[in-house]
Amino acid sequence: MPERDPFPMSSVEAKALAASVDSMADNSDQPVETANLWSTMPLNSANSDAPSSADIRGGDMNEINAKSELVAKKKSVRIDEEIDIYAHVDKEVVDEEDEENLDDPILDVPLEELRGDSRKRYTGQTKRAMNRLYRRLYGDKLPPSEMLRTLCLAMTLFFMIGGYWLLRSLKDSVLMALCGYQAIPKAKMLSVFVVLGVVSVYNHLLDSDMAKHQLFYVFGTFYFFLFTIIALMLMNPTIGLANKYQDESRVLGWISYCAIESFGSVMVSLFWSFANSNITLETAKSSYGVMVAFAQLGSIIGPAIVTRYAGDWGIAQCYLLGGMNMLLLQGTMYFYVRTYGTNESRTLAAREEASKGDSKEAAPPAKKKERAGILEGLVLFWKYNYVKGIFAISCLFMVEVTIVDFTLKVLAKEYFSEEYPCEMSDPDCYNAETKEFGLTEEATNAIASFMGLFGVATNSLSFVFSLLGTSAIIRKLGLRLTLLFFPSLCLIVIIVVRYRPTLYVVFLAMIVLKANSYALNNPTKEILYQPTSGAVRYKAKSWIDIFGARGSKALGSVVTNAFSDSAENLVANGSLVGMAVSCFLIWNARFMGKLFEEYTESGYVVGEEGNPESQNIQMAIAQNKNEGTSCALEDYEEGNEEKEEEPKAKAEITMV
Repeated sequence: MPERDPFPMSSVEAKALAASVDSMADNSDQPVETANLWSTMPLNSANSDAPSSADIRGGDMNEINAKSELVAKKKSVRIDEEIDIYAHVDKEVVDEEDEENLDDPILDVPLEELRGDSRKRYTGQTKRAMNRLYRRLYGDKLPPSEMLRTLCLAMTLFFMIGGYWLLRSLKDSVLMALCGYQAIPKAKMLSVFVVLGVVSVYNHLLDSDMAKHQLFYVFGTFYFFLFTIIALMLMNPTIGLANKYQDESRVLGWISYCAIESFGSVMVSLFWSFANSNITLETAKSSYGVMVAFAQLGSIIGPAIVTRYAGDWGIAQCYLLGGMNMLLLQGTMYFYVRTYGTNESRTLAAREEASKGDSKEAAPPAKKKERAGILEGLVLFWKYNYVKGIFAISCLFMVEVTIVDFTLKVLAKEYFSEEYPCEMSDPDCYNAETKEFGLTEEATNAIASFMGLFGVATNSLSFVFSLLGTSAIIRKLGLRLTLLFFPSLCLIVIIVVRYRPTLYVVFLAMIVLKANSYALNNPTKEILYQPTSGAVRYKAKSWIDIFGARGSKALGSVVTNAFSDSAENLVANGSLVGMAVSCFLIWNARFMGKLFEEYTESGYVVGEEGNPESQNIQMAIAQNKNEGTSCALEDYEEGNEEKEEEPKAKAEITMV
């Protein structure tokens, strides 16, 4: 009895393989080693005499056609691998949608689970389900090891935003307690000049030889001592909160207000500049949503601490707790740098290693870095349209947000004034001399509760969406389509507000705008800084984030102030301004998405004047845009497409 073949070669693919090998051996002039014939088959064979699998089994043609679809998912094979059908098996590309279908219910399960009890099977199934969910949300570009790095950096942002929102919740209360409510508009104007001074110092330090991550220690230490001293002075019975006498000459209130404003402006810009310089583009698409989620978590916990414990602990003690966050953010940044390092330090170490290895020729002396000054960011903004586009995406939507936000407050005032009306017999809300009605205490408390609900709902929705949706949307749609999503949403929202200007419709519209601005617009505009130089990421970004945002809010306030006489007039005219801004942002998003893809694919870096390679890339991009280019790239590509059709058609019969 003949020995039984444990691997019978009786399939359609095997017969097609054998037929092609025999044909190759018959038509070849040179001897072919029989040892290699069974495992080789030319993918691009032009022999028409070789019988196909259809000749062997005509009824299985449908099966062959179905199998041939696998070929379409193969990557291109190198020329030296074409004769080996097994050389490129591992290069098969599997879609994420089909990945879970490839899991074998037996082979992919550990043996101990199959033989173990139900608890082990349930635990194993849960782990695999969580792993599939993780890859669905964040993709393969953010493995668990990279997620740990992201979480470490996100903790710095968590303490930064948490401390800022804790102090921001106390900012107006401290100023009104010391200087009176009439000092708030003046403090806002004064803070602009204070922030300008802090930005000047910030840009001066950027021109120095100091490592960028050390700026976290410098500013963190400065604000720690500043906030700690302010908290201790607020505890003083003479100059602190115990003194109930309100006077604008009490300097402590002004210092507190401006310190909190400058911290929120400079430190957040510094963090994202550092993140853009140390995270790759593909990782940023998956990780920035997680970072924003941690920021939103901090913005929820900070005010919640003030709401819960300010009455028991006191404002000064809560203020001191906010100052302690400055030490915590320095600690997390120090741990990140010691654990993962920075691109700046790695580049410097590589240069030193290269200079030590050059023993034959002495290394040329390093040129001293030219200091462009504090206005370099403004120069870069004026010079590059790409930077102007980032400014538009970062700031101009705030014009519309300011209009809708003011509309919400006007409608809330009218709604709760009718809910809790003011009577002429109540001297607390009715002015007998001017015959004007004000808000009752119940109406004021209702408005405060309503706005508190708005803050909780906005930050909670933004947190959930940032954690579970941002990375998936950016990866699925791509940055180009994601950039179009937010301004399109703004246009839809402003149209809804125009035709349904009721309190709760505007309430929901404002929640959608604010939540998506945090969860979607912020990560995408930070990703746009990837193909830029360090000067753009740090200097131009500081001007855009600080003064661009303030200028946009001021422009929105001009619109609301012009039509603030009634809610109807505000909705009718303010919505037109909002729609015009949204249409411009949609056009700008298309422009920026196209430029971003061109720059990332070509390697061009915005802001590198002295880099000849970047200049040549920019010239090539501009030349390729011209229809009359002498390079004839379009004709060449069209010809290649026709030539590539033949190998693809011939590969249809290949079975791998």
